[in-house]
Amino acid sequence: MLTARTALSRRVTAALDASPSRIPVLLGGCGSGRTTMLQQVRERLGRTAVQYIDIERTATTPERFLRAITAVSPFPVTDSSASAPSGARAAFDTALGFFGRARSAASEPATFLLDEFLELRTFESFPGLRRVQHDFVEGLSSSGNRFVLTSRYTARALRLLRDRSARFEVIHMPALTTEDSLDILGPTAAGDAHEADYLARTVQSLADGRPAYVRALADELGTMREHGGPGGGDAISALAALLAPEGRLAKQCAFSYELRLHRARGYGALKAILEILAEDEGLTLTEISHRLQRTPGSTKDYLSWLEDVDLVTSRQKRYSFSDPLLRVWVRLYCRPSGPSDEDVAREVQAYALARLPMPEPAMVVAGGGESELADEDRKPWGIIEID
Repeated sequence: MLTARTALSRRVTAALDASPSRIPVLLGGCGSGRTTMLQQVRERLGRTAVQYIDIERTATTPERFLRAITAVSPFPVTDSSASAPSGARAAFDTALGFFGRARSAASEPATFLLDEFLELRTFESFPGLRRVQHDFVEGLSSSGNRFVLTSRYTARALRLLRDRSARFEVIHMPALTTEDSLDILGPTAAGDAHEADYLARTVQSLADGRPAYVRALADELGTMREHGGPGGGDAISALAALLAPEGRLAKQCAFSYELRLHRARGYGALKAILEILAEDEGLTLTEISHRLQRTPGSTKDYLSWLEDVDLVTSRQKRYSFSDPLLRVWVRLYCRPSGPSDEDVAREVQAYALARLPMPEPAMVVAGGGESELADEDRKPWGIIEID
């Protein structure tokens, strides 16, 4: 079956193989699978023909960035100025020239996989580099080499690439399908086809189709099974364990929350708005400004800054979290003290009930009691599935 991930891989490869090649730009939030896709492309094309660069980890100063990417490159460095550029602007221009003119050992066009390319904005504090991101995309678009870019900041990337070269092909990372989720679950979904499919659909819905969340749920379900727990079927209990204070998803949501807020302006006020939306989603600008006790004008600025880092989204002038599981985390952890086990269980149960399809009422027999259901028709969390 052609899943969303298979189709995505083929689309990226087709863009690189086009003549002239297009530049795929993979956009998606934390844990959406962008880096995994780049690693798959690198393995498919061969490590000697491709250079993967994590720009978020290497964008310090232009000079050090240049040294970092050329020191480990599989492509020969022919520009003598690369060893000792004079100044930040010269170092960046040399790096951009390397991206644009590098060739493989066989004199073929080089392929660069540039993870988190928007982090080049780090260089904007250096003299002569106020337009570094614009210079970067213009340099790549005029090069004969091949590139794949990624970013977790969708709004910023779209704004930067607006009206740019048609070579850039924006690709939004697709959510995992039920089939993808079933594949990740693997042996954890053991049982008949109906049970396995039900579990995959449940996990996919609870995880909002995000690969990192699906993987965490699959691993937790496997651990529960190994330790003699309800195992494969109890996805809601698995999610509660993952959102407990030391849980994997609690830590991952904390990372995403802090990372995006630190990339935005108005840190304190933005946290307050997220807490307001955690209490009630789908609020209008006026409703939020009233609860925030700030003017509609300043509140609109705050909301635009949250949208700029993809923490909230607006539909029909009503604001909500972009990541529904992050909203659960805010409800649990943005408080004076950490949540109790009961708090976690209550929030996860409410989240699950809002996302999973409600079961049909059980049939009532003439004697007044509920119909007898086989044990396999009863889910571990007490929700009964009626065929």
